[in-house]
Amino acid sequence: MTKHTLPALGYGYEALEPHIDTQTMTIHHSKHHQAYVDNLNAALDKHPSLFDKSLVDLVKELNSVPEDIRGAVRNNGGGHLNHTHFWEVMTPGGASTPSGKLLEAITSTFGSVEALKEAIATAGKTRFGSGWAWLVVDANKALKVVSTANQDNPITDGLTPILGVDVWEHAYYLKFQNRRPDYLTTWFNVVNWDVVARNYEAAL
Repeated sequence: MTKHTLPALGYGYEALEPHIDTQTMTIHHSKHHQAYVDNLNAALDKHPSLFDKSLVDLVKELNSVPEDIRGAVRNNGGGHLNHTHFWEVMTPGGASTPSGKLLEAITSTFGSVEALKEAIATAGKTRFGSGWAWLVVDANKALKVVSTANQDNPITDGLTPILGVDVWEHAYYLKFQNRRPDYLTTWFNVVNWDVVARNYEAAL
């Protein structure tokens, strides 16, 4: 039985300055993400055999999770999975623009990279309350932009997320307060498109 653990960032809390501030990154990773991990483990303690399932499979197959912990796994397993993805696609030092197959798919689907960014920003701005905006690959291997509430993940709906942005207030409030649109615009400065391209290739 292996319990879930908080993944290392792989870069310093200050690495995404000035776009994402150090204090937000510190609290977001070490407090919020840690809490999702701790709460997920506490839920799974009631059904220890579920520790043998991967995090992805737990979230993908929520209907197979026992009803007494399904809500906790949905919220905290989703939070763990979503944030693990989030830290990876924001890693500093990678490609600042898409290229190759990913760029071709973006251009053919949305018309341009700027149009894609606007679609993701709109999905994030219009998500009422807390949630996420995503670029996903659907069952037909096509790109789509979707949003999910709270800590839901598109894999539960049969979609494969390749880029996700957190629009919970804890992701931006210290720096941007109520200006979620400004956060979303700034956030694209820290996207590592090399990672997104790898996610896209894996989804295909």
